[in-house]
Amino acid sequence: MNFWNKLFGPTQADPKLDLIPLYNQIVANARTPHWYEAGQVPDSIDGRFDMIAALFSVVLLRLEQDSAQAQNMAHLTEVLVDDMDGQLREVGIGDMIVGKHIGKIMGAIGGRITAFREAFADTRQLDDVITRNIYRGATVDKEAIAHVRHSLIVFEQALAKVSTDDLAAGKAIW
Repeated sequence: MNFWNKLFGPTQADPKLDLIPLYNQIVANARTPHWYEAGQVPDSIDGRFDMIAALFSVVLLRLEQDSAQAQNMAHLTEVLVDDMDGQLREVGIGDMIVGKHIGKIMGAIGGRITAFREAFADTRQLDDVITRNIYRGATVDKEAIAHVRHSLIVFEQALAKVSTDDLAAGKAIW
């Protein structure tokens, strides 16, 4: 046992580290080409964020169905914040305004969670939610919107078949 462990006691691993595999799955899915090709999501920083935010929201909606996952939902959100903080710094956003941008990102995520919760409860709203939250109100081909709608529904249905424990552990295949 080293000096620091004797002095402060053993350290525990950060629990949010357990959610990194799930977060990586979300990001990998959001980067698949079909969103940007058939779905015509802009292949830009904003477009990629919008896809990550959409899939992240759907995953959180699945996890919230199990009250035992509340802590994992918080940790997953922390992983997102850490990643976005790093991404902002990488593109040159300085320390003084990173927090402001993170606040906007968290507001955007919160809005998407609410919008997707309502849209999956009444899928007639889904096209409007997609247009507003993924295409940011831009005019897009109906076929592209249909592709994104169908893909999000398939994604949501696949998550419904996965136990929340497996999902949170990043063990699910979807």
